[in-house]
Amino acid sequence: MTILETLGADRVVALVRASEIPDAAELSAALARGGIRVMELTFTTPSVERHIAAVSDAGGIVGAGTVLTAAQAASAIEAGAQFLVTPGIVPAVAEVAADAGVPLLMGALTPSEVLRALELGAAAVKIFPAQTVGPAYFRHLSGPLPGVPLVASGGIDSDNARVYLDSGAYAVTAGSGVVRATDLAASDWPAVERLAREFTASL
Repeated sequence: MTILETLGADRVVALVRASEIPDAAELSAALARGGIRVMELTFTTPSVERHIAAVSDAGGIVGAGTVLTAAQAASAIEAGAQFLVTPGIVPAVAEVAADAGVPLLMGALTPSEVLRALELGAAAVKIFPAQTVGPAYFRHLSGPLPGVPLVASGGIDSDNARVYLDSGAYAVTAGSGVVRATDLAASDWPAVERLAREFTASL
């Protein structure tokens, strides 16, 4: 099963933004037990490549997020990232992803940006910030762009995730509502698993 197929089956990717991750492999395993198999670790986390490598070595599905440069893209792939995510249109990252054969979820907001992301080879398009435009925006985009995998990111929680999916989103991101800073600091993996399970149950 490809990354895109797994994301489509689970309909959610865990987006982890943290200043410190005590054990990324255990975090990935806890999320997977809760039904979220795909995890995105961002370049806003110090030494993110080390955490990506730990998850990859343990057999988890992990990608690199907030990838802004070709150098970041290359280092993430070298560390074991199985997909890349950008917050916006970044042609240099698309080039590295294409050369390496690694799927890219490119960030976009407007229809023109979605089309540009597709031209650059994005496997899916991350609509960010989704909360700003709301679920109805996905219905509007799906009209002229049927079949384009749109991932809703930004302001998604267990209370509204299903609405985005019902409105045409291919998948959504689960952020701090599932991976809380306090749980990470305490290495409380059962809490992460429980919150992941609650999130997936809402989909």
